[in-house]
Amino acid sequence: MKNLVLALSLLLAVGCTADFVEGAKVEPQQPSKVVRLSDNIASGSLIVCFDEQATTRVEAGVTRSGATRSGIENFDAIMERIGAQRIERVFVSNRFEERLRNEGMHCWYVVYFDPTVDVEQAAAQFAGVGEVQVVQLNSVMSQEPQAKPAGFTVPAAAADAQTRAKIYPAFNDPDLDKQWHYINTGDTNVFSGAKAGADINAGEAWDITAGDNRIIVAVIDNVVKYNHPDLAANMWVNEAEKSGAAGVDDDGNGYIDDIHGVNFALFGFNAQTTLMENTSDHGTHVAGTIAAVNNNGIGGCGVAGGTGKGDGVRLMSCQTFCEFDKAHELYSDVTVKNSGTDTGSARAFQYAADNGAAIAQCSWGYPGKYPSDSYFTPQNSAVRKAIDYFVKYGGGDVLTGGIPIFAAGNEQTDWGNYPGAYRDYICVAAMSCDYTPAYYTNYGPGVTMSAPGGDYLQKYYTDYTGLLNSEVYSTTYSEGNYGYKQGTSMACPHVSGVAALVVARSLALGKKLTAIELRDILAASTHNIDSYCTGTKTGAAAGGGVTSINLGGFKGKMGIGYIDAFKALMNVEGTHCVTVRTGSKVSIDISEIIGGNPATIALVDEGFSMSQSDRTKIGLEGDIVLSKTGKLQLKATKVGSAILKITFVAGGDTVGSNEATGGMAVTKKVAILSRSFATNGGWL
Repeated sequence: MKNLVLALSLLLAVGCTADFVEGAKVEPQQPSKVVRLSDNIASGSLIVCFDEQATTRVEAGVTRSGATRSGIENFDAIMERIGAQRIERVFVSNRFEERLRNEGMHCWYVVYFDPTVDVEQAAAQFAGVGEVQVVQLNSVMSQEPQAKPAGFTVPAAAADAQTRAKIYPAFNDPDLDKQWHYINTGDTNVFSGAKAGADINAGEAWDITAGDNRIIVAVIDNVVKYNHPDLAANMWVNEAEKSGAAGVDDDGNGYIDDIHGVNFALFGFNAQTTLMENTSDHGTHVAGTIAAVNNNGIGGCGVAGGTGKGDGVRLMSCQTFCEFDKAHELYSDVTVKNSGTDTGSARAFQYAADNGAAIAQCSWGYPGKYPSDSYFTPQNSAVRKAIDYFVKYGGGDVLTGGIPIFAAGNEQTDWGNYPGAYRDYICVAAMSCDYTPAYYTNYGPGVTMSAPGGDYLQKYYTDYTGLLNSEVYSTTYSEGNYGYKQGTSMACPHVSGVAALVVARSLALGKKLTAIELRDILAASTHNIDSYCTGTKTGAAAGGGVTSINLGGFKGKMGIGYIDAFKALMNVEGTHCVTVRTGSKVSIDISEIIGGNPATIALVDEGFSMSQSDRTKIGLEGDIVLSKTGKLQLKATKVGSAILKITFVAGGDTVGSNEATGGMAVTKKVAILSRSFATNGGWL
């Protein structure tokens, strides 16, 4: 892999009057004008940013649907030499044109030209034009397949031979019991070493909320199968376009007939903008993890898929990757030029913000290592401008600002991939069903947190059963509609789903969070897994075959910890969370929970109360007692979560009554999270 630090400082500019010669050496003259974010560069297109004065001239001739020339003489001379077909604006919207201009986004254009032309030579020539401020090489994002042993074929997903106990009786979805990543009971049918609690604690969260249909999650990915039987009811619907005239931009957002979203992978605004058929399951799989419809009697569940009463979060399909059968008759005349590129991604973030999305689900990134944020995210990048636009203007009616959530990457390297690794965005690594890091996951600097991503090698190289149970089960685009996948791509939507639950609970409590508050709640709602980062496990070697992975190398590098949905909801409510070790008698300093001097705390009546159902959830053994030194003592024998209520006197030894002056009876809720390791992960 090339050194991306050097690539980002690539010196690519020559005078605009020089002849364009294929393969000619370019002498560096204007290093600040060219932006390169990746080694993987698309052919046949470049993104340019004109200065304000030049933009006024360009706008006089370049309509919304584009033009063959810009109106800038020197720029157009280069366009002609390289066989440029068209130039068009990157960002468009009739409704929000004023704020696009306020953000300087009207100055960004994309040029399409002969794909046989050396793109770096073309960038060098355009950089020499005085009216051009920036030339951005159009990077191609990666959805990064996981490293797998050479010669090893992954079989099709097989049905479970055994019937499992219902893990969440409130929902009737028959495949929920395959989704260990939501509720992990330690079932050895998943993996012989599966550990109860290595999940996102969804069941406990669903007892509080399972979603809210006012929340929109933009899935920036391959197309989401919007007519999927387990997704259709939770798809975002642009009612103005659905009820409007065909071929008309009925809502003025810059796109025609965008009922469930837009295909940004196609060539230009004149091409078909509706969502396209796909041979990849990627986008549909991550969408199902976020919001497959819950309690509808079919398939599996989504983290924020609702309760079957139309209350699941809504999925907006922002198609930036396009994979389909090139011989398909329906698309034989369609040119795909933006698939997975900066152009499509930038447009997707702007569209998501303008159309009310609160969360951007992004299971992709630029592979490769960057030493710092400044190397990756120059202010003069169309992608950075678009993500910042989403952060500022996203959220719709449910969140102030939008929150982007990215996958860390599957390269088995000790850094998180950008854009996710940027300090203001969430970057998600992958955990297995036994709390260990997934064999393929990136980790280290830039990673914010972890979530279940699956790990098929645990099954194949331990049990040799050929099943995929230890991967993540969700919806698919292909025939059959459901299947298993693994990757940080699969971990990422778990966090997006939990984020949606946090927003849902906040709305139910009458709160409207800011994006920063949501980010902080998520980061404070984790469990540390360092105690499992010891010894070795089997994984795929980067060069092929299998290898022994040293788990100690992941210690302290899986972000703040792995996400817990129930803990996140407790943090929304302001309920203190305490993590205790399953099977051990623990002592908790009560002053850390309610303050005051533990030696003088007076309890009311018995002092502690916990419902019988919660006692059962954590297998509470015996009574909860308060020692003379102010230590709250209890023993949980099962992995689970419960609410403990502590009632005490504020201001005296007794509660005031008609007979005597006294203090106030105060009840404090505490969430007890029983896990098989002793730590209070997160920031609490």
